Amino acid sequence: MYPPVPPLDDRSQMIRDHLSLVELVVQRMVSQVPSFMTREDMTSAAMVGLTDAANRFDHAKGVKFRTFAEYRMRGAILDEMRKMDWFSRSMRDKQSRLTQTMLRLERQLGRSPEEDEMAAAMNISLEEYHTMLNQVSHLGCVSLHETLDHSPEGRNFLDSLEDMAGPAPMERIEKEELSYLLADILEELSEKERLVIALYYYEELTQKEIAEVISVSEGRVSQLHSQALLKLKVKLLNSAAWA
Repeated sequence: MYPPVPPLDDRSQMIRDHLSLVELVVQRMVSQVPSFMTREDMTSAAMVGLTDAANRFDHAKGVKFRTFAEYRMRGAILDEMRKMDWFSRSMRDKQSRLTQTMLRLERQLGRSPEEDEMAAAMNISLEEYHTMLNQVSHLGCVSLHETLDHSPEGRNFLDSLEDMAGPAPMERIEKEELSYLLADILEELSEKERLVIALYYYEELTQKEIAEVISVSEGRVSQLHSQALLKLKVKLLNSAAWA
């Protein structure tokens, strides 16, 4: 059984306090991933890992959050790498097109674009846009549970953690702006996107179960999930431009 989810304020504070770990973990793992995985892909996965660490951290285990977060981020990057490895290049090209279009629109509009705005900018119908979101959904979904099984002999993940003290990373980003962005990122998603993320990552429901909860099709859940993660990636790319 997983530990109780910490209060939202505590989770946000842990994320803000450890943002610099994202760049540190990415830097350490650059040489360990294949060339098709970009630093942006690694950063997105590491940020999901940091968020997941904040959601699952249990003080009673006696493990430092920094140590736990580093393991979760490394696991998330490796999980993403495995998914990208088998995914066809055409699908990666589609995801790149979606990312670049949303990145351009967000900078133009000063907000996350709506679905119809994305479709218009890509010169496709809304139905074609939804189809594309479904097609790339597996590329953006990080397996947050898989990292718990990486420890040897089937031991609990936390049981095998060691305190790997490392040098404090240099401050290379404008911390206040990025912290504010990430702390409030869920508020910038639509209501249904927030609900899908909460049910999928916090409540650990399947897409089929989420579809039943919010009374939409399973395909629509996949679209909302993909679009929410796409928005997260774009906001991370925009924040990197401030550094």
